[in-house]
Amino acid sequence: MGEDPVVDYVVEADSGAVALNPVGKAQLEGWLASQPPSVQAWARAANFTAEAGAVCLVPDGDGRLASVLAGLGDDDDPWVFGHLPGKLPPGLYRIAGALPPHQADWAALGWELATYAFGRYKTRNGRTWPRLAWPEGADRPHVERTTAAIRLVRDLINTPAADMGPADLAAAAEALAVEHGATVQVLVGDGPLAAEYPCIHAVGRAAAPPRQPRLIDLTWGDEGAPRLTLVGKGVCFDSGGLDLKPSPNMKLMKKDMGGAAHVLGLASMVMAARLPVRLRVLIPAVENAVSGDSMRPLDVLRTRKGLTVEVGNTDAEGRLILADALWEAGRERPDLLIDLATLTGAARSALGTDLPALFCNDERLAADLLAAGESEGDPLWRLPLFKPYRRMLDSKVADLANVSDSPYAGAITAALFLQEFVPAGISWAHFDIMAWNGAARPGRPEGGEALAIRALFAVIAKRFTVSAVAGTTSVG
Repeated sequence: MGEDPVVDYVVEADSGAVALNPVGKAQLEGWLASQPPSVQAWARAANFTAEAGAVCLVPDGDGRLASVLAGLGDDDDPWVFGHLPGKLPPGLYRIAGALPPHQADWAALGWELATYAFGRYKTRNGRTWPRLAWPEGADRPHVERTTAAIRLVRDLINTPAADMGPADLAAAAEALAVEHGATVQVLVGDGPLAAEYPCIHAVGRAAAPPRQPRLIDLTWGDEGAPRLTLVGKGVCFDSGGLDLKPSPNMKLMKKDMGGAAHVLGLASMVMAARLPVRLRVLIPAVENAVSGDSMRPLDVLRTRKGLTVEVGNTDAEGRLILADALWEAGRERPDLLIDLATLTGAARSALGTDLPALFCNDERLAADLLAAGESEGDPLWRLPLFKPYRRMLDSKVADLANVSDSPYAGAITAALFLQEFVPAGISWAHFDIMAWNGAARPGRPEGGEALAIRALFAVIAKRFTVSAVAGTTSVG
């Protein structure tokens, strides 16, 4: 990525660490009663009430920092520790006492993610962050691979399109493959057309070299293991094509490869954890550009599946490239097929920017994903694959259209379009995501963001590990 090396701010404990006391509102009075009168008096004088994210710096008799009180509030907010790095002076801190394991993980993860900054183009060094000794009971390998994955997703999305075109996205996949011993094949330019990925080529052909379309295909793991396939939308910049976006809508379109960034981040977690799967990652990487070679409204494209699609709007290009990739993914009959995409504004209108829309053809999988979203603090909301709306994609001249003429149910009709390219009987989930924080919050700075991958990893790890122990490849 060309960035400065990542500095870890959760570190091995050493001498001189300042005690950090996390206290909930309900426990505050009991905790204060166990402290020396000087600490009680100081906390009350500072009006410390243990509100979520509040801190109280407690001095010793010489005026040096002796300890810190950190408010947990009155609910189980997983991001509460993300407040602290921005409020504490530089130095080393240690959490006093043991936290429940999930809270210890969140303390370390929230701290690390709060220190993230995208500094690739900064000529001056960033701030000096405080460091945290590894909390007792934290699952360090899990936190480290999760942190690395989220940083990767954020870095890829935050990088401007000039430096994150299809070739750069392929290079990121290749670097990840080298790190984990995976294999990558890339079809470039007319390669996708020759290999019968006509929609990928049609969407990306307007971009000039070296930004031609690509199909990135990463594989890892034992060929005989259960098959997990991840598909990510890789539109490295979306002008809208000939149906040009207005300027305000185009401004953030460097993030339209957010689905690709997400599957690379999730793949890094799967490979780092050495899960017993045969992993395949498919990324159709294009730039939806404007030129004399752009696809046109009402063009009819043939897909890899053989179905024809009438282009009702060139700005609905993501589903076209995903159609080819999903049909290829289904060819191997994977045990689990997941796609992630920054696909529709309709999903954002329905659910806002923080809540990914989940579409799923498997009731058990959907239930597991929703439960994991709750337990991992990575929430999801399921929307229906409502079959009667499929008629909204009917075309008079082709097998289907890429958009509906109706202003309603845009996220659902997009998901129904994708479902046309998922072979029957395959367990499949589609995530329509924002991939961006519009404003900074604890642990989540403004800019590119990873959504749903912690919930996804939890489900994948549980399902495939259990399958391996049971000696079966079934995850349905």
